[in-house]
Amino acid sequence: MRILVDGLDMSGKTTLVATLIKTLEARGVAAVRHRGMLAEHHPVEPLLKKLPLVRQAQSSAITAAFLVGGYALDGLLVRVDPPRPADAVIIQDGYADRTIAFGLAGGPYLTAALALWASQAFATFDVAVYLHASAQVRRERMVLRADVDAADRRSVEDEPFAARFNASLLNFVGRRHRNLLIFDTAEHTPEEIADQVLAAAGLPTLPTSESESRWSA
Repeated sequence: MRILVDGLDMSGKTTLVATLIKTLEARGVAAVRHRGMLAEHHPVEPLLKKLPLVRQAQSSAITAAFLVGGYALDGLLVRVDPPRPADAVIIQDGYADRTIAFGLAGGPYLTAALALWASQAFATFDVAVYLHASAQVRRERMVLRADVDAADRRSVEDEPFAARFNASLLNFVGRRHRNLLIFDTAEHTPEEIADQVLAAAGLPTLPTSESESRWSA
């Protein structure tokens, strides 16, 4: 079972990933957070980690390296070399979806468009969850974060870019997933979102009475 959590910076990805893992473990289901390539032994990933991803908007080479040498190759390898442990639910924090949407929103546009055309080459997930929140909400969250880079600031301060990014995820990249959920993290708590995600994945959820008490609170 693989669940993808993706979206703009400060949209609540890390918080939801942690909540999903905590919720599953409380119900006796092993779960792990995963980032980067899915294949356990991806030969190119160590090299990709050396590239300055923050410069993606200025470099077609960086975008192509991640999408082709990284995620497209990963889509092939993961079939025979899946992530470990094999008996745990994989909660993936970001994937090719984010790289493509970033490219469609801010460049390099051609590289991202070609990747979108060939998006079925990338690994898919049992459930994909796209998160978003208003610029004001994400700005407030950014103030509380100690480590903020240029990509974080752009996603918060450049509202046209953020709008294009979200539109790219919802209208284009999201089509590659059979089961897609979309949440505004300013409108729902992480626990509420986690319950809906796990229900969509067919994983253990809260009893009806307990779930209702959370919503009423």
